[in-house]
Amino acid sequence: MNSIEELRYLILAAQREGDRLLSAALEPIGLTTSQAEVLRVLDDYAPLSLLELGERLICETGSPSRLVNMLVEKGLVERKSSEIDRRRVTLSLTISGHQIVKKVKAIEQAFYQGITFTLGDILLEDINTTLWKFVTGRPTGEALMRRKEKL
Repeated sequence: MNSIEELRYLILAAQREGDRLLSAALEPIGLTTSQAEVLRVLDDYAPLSLLELGERLICETGSPSRLVNMLVEKGLVERKSSEIDRRRVTLSLTISGHQIVKKVKAIEQAFYQGITFTLGDILLEDINTTLWKFVTGRPTGEALMRRKEKL
């Protein structure tokens, strides 16, 4: 295996391991990693249309309608007609959604502490700069940039 192939598979393996660990941590509160991402985006940016939500998600490349429908059924997200344009539907968290987002944030913080412990003295800024080179100008990079711009 050459170095570039090794890098490709290391990125894929790290993503899968991270997803597996986060999935296991979210299981007790009944959420998938994709559902947790939707809730976090809505917590940070709501109200959003379905299109605006989709533009900020990394987990879903198409329309997130299936994910949103599941979260509406769970009572965590609500759809509202826009006061400005009744044809436009916006999404926001319910009271239960806000409560579960607090749990998601705590789980994510523990997850991030684990990553920090594992990486030790490696500079996250250097890793992030390198990884941005892979995603800049691509759909997932654009979605991530939309989220980063507001924060």
